[in-house]
Order: sequence, then structure tokens, then C-alpha cells
Amino acid sequence: MNRKNQFIQEMKKDDVINDVFVVKFKKPVEQYKNGYKFELRLGDRTKEIMLKYWGPNDEQVVQTLYDSIKKDEVVFVQGRVSEWNNNLEIATNEHNEIKVLSSDEYSSEDFVRVTEQDVDLMYSELKQIIGLVKNSEIKSVLDYFFNDSEFEKKFKFSPAAMYVHHGWLGGLLEHSLSVVKLIVGLHKVHPNLDLDLLIAGAVLHDIGKLEEFEVKTSIRVSKKGMLLGHVSIGVDIVEKACTSVGIADELKMKLIHMIITHMGEYGSSKTPSFPEAVAVYYCDQMDSRITQIETLIKDANTEDETIYHKDFGNVFLK
Repeated sequence: MNRKNQFIQEMKKDDVINDVFVVKFKKPVEQYKNGYKFELRLGDRTKEIMLKYWGPNDEQVVQTLYDSIKKDEVVFVQGRVSEWNNNLEIATNEHNEIKVLSSDEYSSEDFVRVTEQDVDLMYSELKQIIGLVKNSEIKSVLDYFFNDSEFEKKFKFSPAAMYVHHGWLGGLLEHSLSVVKLIVGLHKVHPNLDLDLLIAGAVLHDIGKLEEFEVKTSIRVSKKGMLLGHVSIGVDIVEKACTSVGIADELKMKLIHMIITHMGEYGSSKTPSFPEAVAVYYCDQMDSRITQIETLIKDANTEDETIYHKDFGNVFLK
């Protein structure tokens, strides 16, 4: 099996490359001074980088190599790190090897980021908090999911996003646990809120993400996710669970309302209409935004004191 020798985030100018990458996208063959070239956008779990293949003066040879490489495939590449317009890139040519690997020749963990937390411990902690629920109807809905071994497997390893926040394997569990812990803390300040409803809303608000994303050599939006989105998918999942266990209509509507409203201005068709829904919305936003900016700071590869991001403006790194 070919495992990563060096991740993109660690690369420096003039490094010699003998490594594996996933192909993010391709730029077509075109002529240059000494022959024909093409470009590939390569990635691993840390970052992305452009590869430029400087081929011979034989268009058919270069085109054949180009056509043999498909988006989302994993390739072994030989080359050298160079710099162009202040960006690092990999330069290679006909004397170096580029070959497509089969699925048993690489590990997907090299290309998809994985949570740094222990998924079994997180899942155990989440189930302990779910165990605080006293309302028998809400408990039956949560048990419908969390007593199912197939659901557990998916929930432990699903991402919560592609890029924005918790965009890694185990991200959905990590985010959901954080929102639940925030909501339990909030209940200590506002004890008149319904704790059982708060926990259920926090646990279930992003459940549609189980079907919104698919993971192979990268995290991608599924066809269902693209056409419906995780809010609509989540409503359908929870509605089926509520119907299956047979809870009261008003409680079912409240659970669904918290899913519909948790995105706020980012995608909700309805604003939160009761305090527990407001709480789920703000706890979700708090964890997602803090994690987003923490990830930006962690991944920043610069000696500057700040970086610019469209959502936050200038982000202070020190």
C-alpha cells in the first residue's frame, strides 16, 4: 500500500516528490514552447496544490496520459516543488512517473481529514447526555436512532461539512456533541426551558447530513444533498422516526421546527418560534463559527499576524 510520505501542508520549495494525491480537477492539454502540458489540482487531507506536467512535443502521448487520469482518482506522482506567483506547485515531466492507483493501493485516511477526538468516547458521552431525557416520547425518538448499530456506525464517522466547519470524518458527531454540551450548560442559566426538548433538538438538528455527504477520496455533496439539502433530508428522517414510534403531533412538529429553523439566515425558511428552538439555533451557530475560525488559524501557513477570510474579515493569528 502507498501511504503518504509528506503532506502538502509540510511541503517546501525544491522538495523532491514521490507521493500519492487525490485529483481534485484537471485543466486540459495545451501547447507550450517545448511541447504540450496539462495541469492537475491535487489534494490530501491537509491542503491542495497544483501540478504542472511539462510534456514532450507529442500531443497524442500527452493527451493519452491526461485522459488516463480521472477526477477523484488517486495518483502516484514524481516531481519537484517549485514556486510560481508566490504559490507552491509541483512540476513534473515525461522522465517522472504519474500513475493511477487502484483502491487497494492507498488509504483514504490520507486524503480525508479525520477528527482528532476519540469517536468512541464522544459517542459514549453523547449517549450519557441522551440518557438524561425523561420524556418518554422524546426518549423513544432518540432511541429509534441511537439504539441502531448501523446508525451508530454512520453517525460516528460522517462529516458535518465539506469545508466550512467540522469538514472531516467524525465531524458530525464532534459538532453534535459540542452543541448538546452547550445546550446543557445553557439550561443551567435558563432552567425554565425544557431540557428534554433542548437535548433532542441539539442531537437531531443536523441529522440530515448523514445523507447530504458521501465520502470516498474526498468529502463531496451527494446528489440527494445537492437537490434537497440536509434540512429537508433531516425533516424527512425525523418525521419517519416520529411516525414509527407514534408520538403526539405537537411534539413531532416541535422537533421538526427545530430542524427547519436551526440554519437561520443561512438557509432556514422559518425563524425559531419558541425558546428551545432559539437556543438550538444559537448553540449551533456558536460551535460552528468558533470551530470554523479555529480551523482557519490552525491551518494558516504564514508568518503574518493576520489572514483575511470572507466570513470573518481579518483573522488575528497570534
